[in-house]
Amino acid sequence: MNRPKAMSASTLRSASLAGIGFMLLGVFLFSVNDVMGKWLVATYSVGQLLLIRSIAALAVLFPLMRKQKVPLAVPSRPGLHGLRIVFSTVEVACFYWAVTYLPLADVMTYYLAAPIYVAALGVFWLGEKLDWPRIAAIGAGFIGVLITLRPSEATLTLPALVALAGSLSYSMLMITTRQLRDTHDATLVLGQILGALIFGAVTAPFAWVMPSFLELAVLFLLGIVSMAGHACTNRSLKIAPASIVAPYQYTLIVWAIVLGYLAFGDIVGFWTLVGASVICASGLVLMVLEHRAARRARPASDIEAPILPEA
Repeated sequence: MNRPKAMSASTLRSASLAGIGFMLLGVFLFSVNDVMGKWLVATYSVGQLLLIRSIAALAVLFPLMRKQKVPLAVPSRPGLHGLRIVFSTVEVACFYWAVTYLPLADVMTYYLAAPIYVAALGVFWLGEKLDWPRIAAIGAGFIGVLITLRPSEATLTLPALVALAGSLSYSMLMITTRQLRDTHDATLVLGQILGALIFGAVTAPFAWVMPSFLELAVLFLLGIVSMAGHACTNRSLKIAPASIVAPYQYTLIVWAIVLGYLAFGDIVGFWTLVGASVICASGLVLMVLEHRAARRARPASDIEAPILPEA
């Protein structure tokens, strides 16, 4: 009589392990994508990088959309889709501009604070209500941001402010994505890529640098790696509960520290590490609170999935 339960538990375990594996691989691919981007923006403008990257991503995405028979039509709620594309384009442009001047781990720390901004902004944008545990977690997260930013004349630099603006745009991207959660994943990704493509096409000619064959290949590879990262994380969230795999997105900061040091010799400051730890802890607490609230409101399989940085 207990055999079906044992098989069910075994299947769940296998699915969870596979989901964790895909999430870890996806996060690693995003981290590699970030390192490649930081290396490339030392030579090429953000616009040129996004232009070539987007062309490569479209070359991968269009065949997938055709295979899945996703219609290439104007989606419902086009105004909200347009707003989401603006937020997506701003966040990815700010990300690549900021990593030109700041260590990768510093920029990633700002972006990992986005779920905290979402929880706070959701009150005004989505009409969500906050209880005291969530308010405490959000407050702790903002303290983590302040620890990382350390506002002063010496630390409040333009790159830091750009990274902060990018993380706020990323949080708005997450909120608008939540409102469009019934839209096909490929349609959402297509909008983000087209936004970056248009931004690149407009701005790239002002600072165009003719790439070598190798560098052109790396620029194209940037888009392919990004799409592969999206594929892995989406697969992870389809085969395992979000509550199990979502915490592993915070390995982004570990990879940012390790790869930033190996590739660029970046040394992460003490206060950045402290701030990142506080932000990650606050994000995990919010994740647990949201998961518990969602389980009371609807089935666990319908709990909101996390969104990783498009960059």
